[in-house]
Amino acid sequence: MLDIEHLKVEIAGIEVLRDVSFSLVPGKATVLIGRNGAGKTTTLRAIMGLLPWKSGSVRINGTELASLPAHARAGHGIGYAPEDRRLIADFSVEENILVPALALKLSAPERKRRLEEIYALLPQLATMRQRPGGGVSGGQGKMVALGRALMVAERVLLLDEPFQGLAPALALEYSRTLAALHEQKRNIAILVTESSPHLLKAIADQTLHIERGAMQAVGV
Repeated sequence: MLDIEHLKVEIAGIEVLRDVSFSLVPGKATVLIGRNGAGKTTTLRAIMGLLPWKSGSVRINGTELASLPAHARAGHGIGYAPEDRRLIADFSVEENILVPALALKLSAPERKRRLEEIYALLPQLATMRQRPGGGVSGGQGKMVALGRALMVAERVLLLDEPFQGLAPALALEYSRTLAALHEQKRNIAILVTESSPHLLKAIADQTLHIERGAMQAVGV
């Protein structure tokens, strides 16, 4: 479904990704492990078009993404929850979740259907749907970012360091949510970046390791 081949990325003239290749398939969860600065976030940002790549290829169902602007990639069914959440403080939780659907001009019935699915999976979001995005805690913000990504993740879901900064109880709750998501959404491919994989053992179908911008080893 999503194929990354020999991806190379430079930032300010410094090579951050040297050679990254892997594939994501429907119904499988992949965990990308690496230390801080290894290239995990850069990989996700490149896939989403937030960083240009020097060479290589990123394709979804055979369609090359290199020429597509970042906002157009959501139209290919790719949802992305960045590490820093990036919520709009003055928007309600529900409005934040709906932002990508409005950008893609989804019909009102389709927006409603997807929103109901998200609330069924993440009932805590339904209870705070009218709360301002700027009034949620860090852990709640991670859940809102997940809900927003799920609004468009019809094929691929990208989660960048979802457990970073979470208290142990919230991290466990998020882990359980991902397990339920993995069980229910068998049509999508999931990619999660993490420094420590222990919270993802229950869902990881494939584990990849990145170090200094290059893939080091693969385990299943």
